[in-house]
Amino acid sequence: MADQDTLTPGNGSGDQNLGPQAATLAQYIKDLSIENPNAPHVFQWQDQPRVDVQFNINVDRVSDDVHEVVIKLDVSARSDSGVQFMIELSYGGLFGLRNFPEEALGPFLLVEAPRLLFPFARQIIAESTQNAGFPPLLLDGIDFGAAYLAQLQAAQEGEANGSGEAAPAEPAPSPDEGQA
Repeated sequence: MADQDTLTPGNGSGDQNLGPQAATLAQYIKDLSIENPNAPHVFQWQDQPRVDVQFNINVDRVSDDVHEVVIKLDVSARSDSGVQFMIELSYGGLFGLRNFPEEALGPFLLVEAPRLLFPFARQIIAESTQNAGFPPLLLDGIDFGAAYLAQLQAAQEGEANGSGEAAPAEPAPSPDEGQA
């Protein structure tokens, strides 16, 4: 006779909807722009470009159980000769969340959801640079957890200053309007 696991939900022993549940409902390009302003001359330049990557995360509540998370990536390559390329990508995902404790929403929406979306955004950046005539640009991973913790720390320092707002950095976002 097989042992029954009474701790694992879904084994017929009770309600399956008690614990937190998360699902990726959709992923999509919300906006994509690539510029190659100095073509065709850029392909004759010999100097090595400096690549700059900036990112931002926006979170919007679509309904009670659905949130949209959008990673906005601004990538540019410049050299002493000029701009080689500029890419702006907003890559979004819809996430269904049920039975999530309020304190877990921020970490999920600003750390885990972007971590799930990033590999797809990275692939789009690589293909876009290749389609513009350059070698594919493979972005390094982004530590979304460290960015989230830095925001929380900046918000706490702002509160410690007595102003209720972070002085040098933005306060930590609510899960409905997050930016990193």
